[in-house]
Amino acid sequence: MKKTTTAKYPFDAAHERRIAWWRDARFGMFIHWGTYAVHGRGEWAMNVEQIPLKEYEKYADAFKPKPNAPRAWAKLAAEAGMKYMVMTAKHHEGYCLWDSKLTDFNSVKRGPRRDLVAEYVAAAREYGMKVGLYYSLMDWHHPDGARCIENKGAYKRFIDFTHGCVRELMSNYGKIDILWYDLSWPFMKIEEWQSVKLNAMVRKLQPEILINDRSLTPEDFDTGSEGHVKGGLPQGRDWEACMTTTGSWGFAARAKPSQYSTPAGILGTLRAVTAGAGNLLLNIGPDAKGNVPAPAEKSLRDVGAWMKKYGPEVVYGHVDRVQGTGLRDSYTRKGDCHYMWLFNWTPFERSIGRIRTKVKDITLIPGNKKLPFTQTYDRLLIKGLPEKNPDETVGVPLLKIRFAGNPRQDFAIGLKTMAFERKAAKAAAKKK
Repeated sequence: MKKTTTAKYPFDAAHERRIAWWRDARFGMFIHWGTYAVHGRGEWAMNVEQIPLKEYEKYADAFKPKPNAPRAWAKLAAEAGMKYMVMTAKHHEGYCLWDSKLTDFNSVKRGPRRDLVAEYVAAAREYGMKVGLYYSLMDWHHPDGARCIENKGAYKRFIDFTHGCVRELMSNYGKIDILWYDLSWPFMKIEEWQSVKLNAMVRKLQPEILINDRSLTPEDFDTGSEGHVKGGLPQGRDWEACMTTTGSWGFAARAKPSQYSTPAGILGTLRAVTAGAGNLLLNIGPDAKGNVPAPAEKSLRDVGAWMKKYGPEVVYGHVDRVQGTGLRDSYTRKGDCHYMWLFNWTPFERSIGRIRTKVKDITLIPGNKKLPFTQTYDRLLIKGLPEKNPDETVGVPLLKIRFAGNPRQDFAIGLKTMAFERKAAKAAAKKK
């Protein structure tokens, strides 16, 4: 997946109302699932290995997942503390997981002979998840998917096909909460995809829907942070980072357990996203039967235990951006409360250097125990920490720190600078 340049686009007046639930949700499940799960070499194998079309179509016939496989995903998402789901209704390979009338390369005509989108939507709703559908604009299977660049007839057919597929997805499954476009190849202009017309149709069919920015119009939220939480996150712009639990988005048959994200690793990403007031869409890659890889499933259940205890206070709902405060450690923020996520436990005492803002109080979570501390110009020394890590879920407790003003933390470079600052601090103390 790759984001292309977006153009300016005015939000409609209902944007703030539509996106309120999404901002509060903070955490969602991404599901990459298609015929690529059969070969287990990732979702780009058809392109990377240059597998001929006729040969690749055989994977569709072998794709026969167990009935209602998405129920297990939705249950796992709920247990992990996720609030919404997004599934690949059609990835770049062109295989449609629904009963499309526009192509026979779909899950009703070939493979499982069932409408997998319908199964997914029903499962998500059963477990209280908001429903998202992913649609790849790029299509390696459609005969006009590439030649549409230079042939007017092919262009019209492919645009009609693209808009028609999206219309089917927006018309046949009741209320859809998110439309997640991907990869606008071979066109790089809004006018070529007729994106304004396309999304106007989507919003007419689904007035409450949220749309991402990958049809080249910015729409409701930014998805440029893929595979990592990038710096320079957009101010005043809703954004989402999409990550995966292993090195591949689609099922990776040869992935070792050590290659999957640990619970602490997932929480580290969630903290970074929350610190920027964004959302995390975390991917699983089920196998051809629909089973979630065991290491990913275990990590998500452990994360869910943590989220159940701490999520309501530090993750869900309105959060404030930490960027720009000058704090260098692992913080998130709600109002005047800064939460330091302790990924490395230090018993008895913990020291934080060069906090320049007066600290009012510090509370250890879990337990809500007020901790004693001393604060000088150079050092905040927190005392009274227990010897044993108090978080029994994944070992990531929190310190809730309230500052007397906007926090500032300085970092000197070199011994000369540090010595100069100490001298300045002593001089300031004598004047008081």
